[in-house]
This record gives sequence, structure tokens and C-alpha cells, in this order.
Amino acid sequence: MSNSSFPIEFLLLPFADTHELQLLHFVLFLGIYLAALLGNGLILTAIVCDHRLHTPMYFFLVNLALIDMGSISTTVPKSMANSLWDTRVISYAGCGAQVFLFVVFVTAEFSLLIIMAYDRYIAICKPLHYGTIMDSRACVNMAAAAWGSTFIYAVLHTANTFSVPLCQGNVLDQFFCEIPQILKLSCSDAYLREVGLIVVSVCLLFGCFVFLVLSYVQIFKTVLRIPSQQGRHKAFSTCLPHLAVVSLFTSTAIFAYLKPPSMSSSSLNLLLAVLYSVLPPAVNPLIYSMRNQELKVAVRKLIWGMIFSTHKNPFSLQYQ
Repeated sequence: MSNSSFPIEFLLLPFADTHELQLLHFVLFLGIYLAALLGNGLILTAIVCDHRLHTPMYFFLVNLALIDMGSISTTVPKSMANSLWDTRVISYAGCGAQVFLFVVFVTAEFSLLIIMAYDRYIAICKPLHYGTIMDSRACVNMAAAAWGSTFIYAVLHTANTFSVPLCQGNVLDQFFCEIPQILKLSCSDAYLREVGLIVVSVCLLFGCFVFLVLSYVQIFKTVLRIPSQQGRHKAFSTCLPHLAVVSLFTSTAIFAYLKPPSMSSSSLNLLLAVLYSVLPPAVNPLIYSMRNQELKVAVRKLIWGMIFSTHKNPFSLQYQ
């Protein structure tokens, strides 16, 4: 196998043909990126600083906020840099790192969403056993298992993908390095090993998705049997944001990877990639804080505390 089968760099798909439109893409992505970092950072800080939110649900939400910050930081900054400097290049090593980190964060997000669905199922359907089943040790073990398994999973995918010789150029039909786009450049049937791993992964993910759907069927049946309207409202306020995040994440990803070949185009691929890789990390904080009153109060308290502290500091320095 010659070294020429492995390019030293890849060319990513640009968002626009003119530099002016690329600068517009840079500004839009910068706004989305900063909003995602700010929103997830506020949620993470509010939960850590408020002892009343030190519960299993918010522990997993902290992990989800970390995942969202990592996920959007894997793809968006490189795309912004390319648009700003009017280039399409990403190095071979940079592409490998992007594939590895993207698989880690996307798989970890799906795993966390499954765990959070299980947490809501136990809290609503088996409330008397919640403290026993979802104790601090169990929560840490589940989070560690999610992170550890996704790390191993990403290593396998990345090693398989980049061991495949590439004979059809180095131009990727996507704005970041993605496994399906890299496999399109492979030689003959050399990619079948990675395709087999992807098929097994899809089967496992489908099983997890079925578990998630069945969990929410049981959750809604239980919630609808709650006699008081206030109790139903509180239960829905913790379940609906999670269900909205799951729906946004899974629907866009499933459509992107299972759409008919006749619908495939560069513009559609770019739009779908933005929907499942850029949009969820940016809107997840808004979804979770909109209906969750406890989280909304904690975030508001954190923001007011930051505002008052910035006003106090100059005043106190003036009279020191």
C-alpha cells in the first residue's frame, strides 16, 4: 500500500463561492457559537453553584452541557477560520482529530439522552424507588460508562476509517470531516469493514431508540393519571424539554443519513449538517431553561449576581 493512498490534507465544502458571503457565514457561525458557549456555560455554572440543583437530573444536564460545548467546538471554529481566510484546507491529522472528537461527542450525547430518559422514567413511574435506584454512585457510574464506551467506540471508528486507502481525491462534500464523506473517497471495497461496523452501530442505536420511545410511552401514561393539574404540569416541565432535545437531535440525524440518494446534494448536505451538528448545542440551553422553573430561577440569579458584582467592583476599588 503506497503512501499516495493517504493524502496529506483534505478540502472541505465551502458555504459560499464569494468571499463576501463567506464572511457573512463567519459572522453567523460566530454568533451561533458564542450563543452556544454562553447558554451552556450559564446552565453549567448555575447548576454547579446552586446546591438545590445537585440532583441526578441536573447532574446529567451538566454532562450534556459539556458535550454540547465540545461538540460545537469540534466543527464550527475550523469552518469559521476557513471562511475568514478564504480557504478550504484541513490537514490529515486535523481531519482525524475532528472525526474522533465528533464521534465522541455525538455518541456521548445520544447515550446521555438515553440515560436522562431512564432517569425521568424512574422519577415519574417509580418515585418511591428513585432515591435508591438513582443514588450518586449510580449516576457517576452511568455517566462514566457513557463517556468510556463512546471513547472506545470513537477510537474504533476513527482507526477503521483512516486505515482505508483513498483513491478518489481529497475533496469532502461537507463543511467538516465526516466518516461517510471520507468513505466516499475510498478504493473499491476497502471500506466494507467500516460499513459493517456502522451497520452494527445503527442496530444498537435503533435498540436504544426503541427503549427511549417505550420509556416515554410509560411516562406519559403515568403523568396523565396524576390527579392534580399542578403535578401534571411539574412532570411535563421536566419531560418535554428532554423530549424536544431528543426529537431535534434524532430526527435531523436520521434524515441526514437515511435520506434517498436522489435527494442528495451539496446544499442539502450542508443544511442537514448544520441542523444536527450546530443547531442542537445552540438551542438545547434555551429548550431546557424555557419550561424548567428551577433552572430558570438559578440562571436568573447567576446573571443578576454577575451584574451586581461587576457594578460593585469599580465602586469598591474607588474607595480603597
